[in-house]
Amino acid sequence: MARSTVKDFTQGSPLKLILGFSVPLLFGLLCQQLYNFVDTAIVGRFLGSHALAAVGSTGCVNFLIIGFSMGMCAGFAIPIAQSFGAKDEVELRRYVANAAYVSAVLSIVLAVVTSLLCPSLLRLLNTPEDIIQDAIAYIQPIFMALPVTVLYNMSSGILRALGDSKTPVYFVVAASIINVVLDTVFILYFNMGVRGAAIATIISQLFSGVGCLVVMKTRFPILQLNKDEMRFRPSHAKSLVGMGIPMGLQFSITAIGSVVIQTAINGLGTVAVAGVAAASKLCNLFYCVIDALSTTMATFSGQNVGARKVYRIHQGLKTATIIGGVYCVIVFLVAWLLGPKLLTVFISAAETDVLSHAYLYLMYNTVPYFFLLMVNLLRFSIQGMGFTRAAMFAGVAEMIARTLVAVALVPVLGYAGACCANPAAWIAADLFLFPCYLHVSKRLAQQLGCPYRKDELHAA
Repeated sequence: MARSTVKDFTQGSPLKLILGFSVPLLFGLLCQQLYNFVDTAIVGRFLGSHALAAVGSTGCVNFLIIGFSMGMCAGFAIPIAQSFGAKDEVELRRYVANAAYVSAVLSIVLAVVTSLLCPSLLRLLNTPEDIIQDAIAYIQPIFMALPVTVLYNMSSGILRALGDSKTPVYFVVAASIINVVLDTVFILYFNMGVRGAAIATIISQLFSGVGCLVVMKTRFPILQLNKDEMRFRPSHAKSLVGMGIPMGLQFSITAIGSVVIQTAINGLGTVAVAGVAAASKLCNLFYCVIDALSTTMATFSGQNVGARKVYRIHQGLKTATIIGGVYCVIVFLVAWLLGPKLLTVFISAAETDVLSHAYLYLMYNTVPYFFLLMVNLLRFSIQGMGFTRAAMFAGVAEMIARTLVAVALVPVLGYAGACCANPAAWIAADLFLFPCYLHVSKRLAQQLGCPYRKDELHAA
């Protein structure tokens, strides 16, 4: 078997493997953030604040649906990573084939349902009537093209399950460039408005999805399926759905909590909304490192489960925690010392009230950043071990915490209460995830009949 294009997480230094896998992921995430900044600027500059507000108003419902699709695909990749770690190539290819069938069916169903319901969803979220038509014009094509979104997320998920984090990044970078170019052409020269921005996104995602498929076919001998391996297997499909749906729901449940707190923030006035929006953009940029580390841990855990090396998952988690902990300290120092200057990228220095609100939100969210790190590392490790239903309850804890803050703290403390929403959600999730991780890892070691700790391995 040719393995030059894959990465085996079941042996070698966890530090070297985690850094080697997460750095390309980080680069791709940063490119996506840069694209989001440029995309926002193009819509705002060429179409005006009305169109920008219309696109922005779709954020919550977009996260609700697209987040579900992304989580679902990440769940489908877990059995593939586990089969790779077990060196069971036949089972791996069977899971790949059935993941393609299941994701195709579910994405088509989602596309039909969400594209028909999106006007009702936007009205349910109290989208202002003067921008709702533009909002529909932007989000409806994206929902109709959900199979394209799933194509990229599924193909890139399979590549990452095999230890290849670089190929998806190459196509993300290329797709970001294509997206920006098409945005400009469709909006400026073809006068397609916000619908042009949506179509540009769809085309760029199609390019990246097809590109990943071509690479999988030409460079990965391990993915060359025969006729028997391509057969639909209900047992495999059931296993994939059992992994994918809970992970998708986790994203959607988290999105519901975000919608609730955003509604509370909206009631505090324009200055509060603008402050949170600006600080959130900076926080999203900071989050890229944590996202890269946590995605790495999902693959690391999945492969080592397949190899029956539960003790090695602990080693990987410890390594990722140390890397992330150092990063959290750096984030806090940067936010504390340079926050006001960094926020002027999004806010005019003359708008001192908005700037002070944004800086307060930034500090509330970066001081407890380590809690966010552990939420993601623990959750993705648990998911990689195959306990996606258990990990889903962390999203429930986050949703409950944000809702309680919106109902109890915001009316009493105002803006400061709203700033507490994310930290409260992270702490609530951690209170569940720490004991959950210990429980499922011990249970998994017993099920597999393998050592739970490395010292047990030496004793054996």
